[in-house]
Parts: sequence; structure tokens; C-alpha cells
Amino acid sequence: MHRFTLSLCGLAVAAAFSQTALASQQSEAQGFIQDSSFNLLNRAFYFNRDFRNGGFNGAGTNANKPGQENGYREEAAYGIMGFYESGFTQGTVGFGVDAYGFLGIRLDGGGGRTGTLLAPIGSDGEPERDWSEAGGVVKLRVSNTVLKFGEQQFANPVVGTGDARLLPETATGFFLSSEEIEGVSLDAGHITAMNAFNSSNSDDELLIQYAGDVGDSISWAGLTYAPAESLSLSLYGSQVEDTWRRYYAGLAYTLDLGSERSLGFDLNVYRTNDRGRALAGEIGNTDWSLASKYAWGAHAVTLAYQQIDDDAGFDYIGFDGIYLANSVQYSDFNAPGERSWQLRYDLDMASYGVPGLTLMARYVRGSDIDSTDADDRGGFFDADARNEKHWERNLEAKYIVQSGPAKDLSLRVRHAVHRGSSNQIDGDVDEVRLIVEYPLSLL
Repeated sequence: MHRFTLSLCGLAVAAAFSQTALASQQSEAQGFIQDSSFNLLNRAFYFNRDFRNGGFNGAGTNANKPGQENGYREEAAYGIMGFYESGFTQGTVGFGVDAYGFLGIRLDGGGGRTGTLLAPIGSDGEPERDWSEAGGVVKLRVSNTVLKFGEQQFANPVVGTGDARLLPETATGFFLSSEEIEGVSLDAGHITAMNAFNSSNSDDELLIQYAGDVGDSISWAGLTYAPAESLSLSLYGSQVEDTWRRYYAGLAYTLDLGSERSLGFDLNVYRTNDRGRALAGEIGNTDWSLASKYAWGAHAVTLAYQQIDDDAGFDYIGFDGIYLANSVQYSDFNAPGERSWQLRYDLDMASYGVPGLTLMARYVRGSDIDSTDADDRGGFFDADARNEKHWERNLEAKYIVQSGPAKDLSLRVRHAVHRGSSNQIDGDVDEVRLIVEYPLSLL
């Protein structure tokens, strides 16, 4: 077992001296069928991305494929996602299963416009007309500790599957979660494969977003300690085989100012060092972000600062494996040496007679990018990228139906504009996403 795993477990044991053990969830198990649930999620997704300067040949998920040299992408698709979760059998050790089944149907796309990651690409270079996938886990529970093996969605600060396209990513491996101590949550796991947004295979290689397919497995262990509702502290460690070791510390605190006012702080710090064969290049980075949110009534304003250290940039595993504040709709603002600021405004229209409607506007600016000294085994090296800068503006509106036959139906519109200097990796982009979701609980 790696040192970071032992250290995190030691912290959990230390916390136990000042915390109260929780009642056993397993002792309250009603049975495999009695505690089971089955939910459906219907999702329609329209995605339009226009690279204003023509073709884009950058790294990671944005890179052009043959036939996309014009840089214009437009697709629409419909997905049905079914999720079954069994209860646990009674006894000291409870057993159960979770399963999922996804179906995707292309509504529009192809003809050189593909590349949004909504649909798998067939052998003819065109998106599939329909596709499906299924998977699940077997699970056992002792007291408040659950061990799972199989394929599922999950997320934590060092690795995570994403849900930003039609069908979500999944990962295959072991997953352990434990809440034996009040206020302390333990999380550990080991995965060997991922299923990407535009794939129906359960054994795809692990994807590092910018460097590509690097490393055959990733392990992690972490804990979150929440002594009060307003405060939480997180520590994680992870290792990607022959690539890097990464450590994470996070703090979230909210101060209640009364009269429907609050002030919140969110700090995220990563330390990454290459290891083994260093397949993503030499890395020795400390990267961090700090966000402060002031909320009053229906309004909230957030100010965030993010800093990427050294020459390597900040790469990550899985679409949601980054908790830095300025990772937004299109860009992550994670290039070598980059400094970035964010200003965000949120408005809840319930106070103005429209419950269920929320609005958001956000602006992020990054500068001081220098990719000339990055290792070319990673995804950030560019001999001409010195003193680069860029900015992104996001607008979003979301409405959730509050009652009636369509209760919980949601409509979401997301708009992004990104502009960068001549050698900034993300290019000039206009983007529109329209997402409609309708969840149904059938069991």
C-alpha cells in the first residue's frame, strides 16, 4: 500500500478520537428487493461549436479529426438512461447489485459536422445512428462501509467520470466508501478502464485529457471531514501508473451573515509529481485556486483566482477530475504558468415570481501562459506559445418545472464565447448547448 493511503487512513483514525460512531446502516437493511429503486432519465442534447478561426488542431478532446478542417460542429441526439439500485440483503454482511442501461439515438449530425462527443463514430467516419451500453456493479456492505466492483459513475478531486454530454462516462474497477465516523467520509478505489462519452465500450483506455491514453490504472484514497454544516476539509492522494502521483487538499467554508446573506470560501490545492516512466512528461507542479462567494437573497457574486505552477500545465483523468475554480464550460485555464481571474453572477428568479428559473453569467480571463518549456510528452508543449492569453464568457439559463404532469422537467441553455491570442491552445470558439431532461422514478 502506498504511503499516501496509510497517511489518509491515519488521519481518519485520529479523527475518530473526537467523533461519535454512526449507527449501522446495514443493521437497518430491509432486503434486496425491498430497498431497491429504478429511475429513468430522458435527455435531449443539441450541441453547436464553431471554431471561428477555422480548423482546430489542439490537444485533448477538442482536436480535429479528418474531415473537420472547417472547425464547425453541430449535432443533436436523444438518450434514455436507466439506473437500477438494489437494496442489501439482511445480516452482518449485505449483498446487492447496481445496474444501468443507456440508449443513444442520433437526431442530426454528420457530413463533416461531427466531433462534439455526443455520439460514437463509425468506421465510415460518420456518427452512429443509434448505440447502447450496459453495465453495473456487485456490492457488499458491512456496517456503514460499502465495497463495489464493476462499472459505474463516480467523482472526486483526483479522478472522476463526467456527465457533460448525452450519455455519461463510466469507469471499471473497485470502489470503497465508508462513513463509520460521524463527520468523516472515506473514499478509495482502483480503476483500469473508462467508457468515454462517445463510446459504447467498457474497456477503453484511461484518458488523460491533454496527454492522451497514458497509464494502465489509477488508484486513490481520500477523506472528507465535515465537523459542521458550514465547514468541510478534504485530503486525497492518487497514483497513475508510470505517469504521476497527485495530492489534493480542499477547504470549503460558509459564514452565515444573517438576513439571507452569506460569505463562502472554496480553496483547492494540487501537488503533482511524475513517477516511473513519466509517460506524460516531467511534472513538479503545485496548482491552486481560491473562490469567494457573497450571496444575498436571490443574488450571488463569485470572485475566483487560479494559478498553474511551473512548466507542465495541469492535466487530469476523466472529464470531472478537476476541481479548480476556473475550469468552466469550454476552457480549463490550466496551461503552463497561467494566472486567471473569474467574476460570476447568479440570480434565482423565485424571488421575482418565477420559481424554478435560475440565471448565470461568468467571465474568466487568463494570462502569462508559456508552453515553450513544457515536456513534449505531455499535451501542452508549443515552441511558439509564450506570453499567451485568453478569455471566456458564459451565459446560462435553466428552468425546472415545479408542478403538474411535467414536474422536474428541466430546460437548460448554455452559451460560451472564447477568444485567445494566436498560439493559445483553445482557439477562438462560439458555442451553444441546449439540454432538456425529464427524470422518472419507476420503483
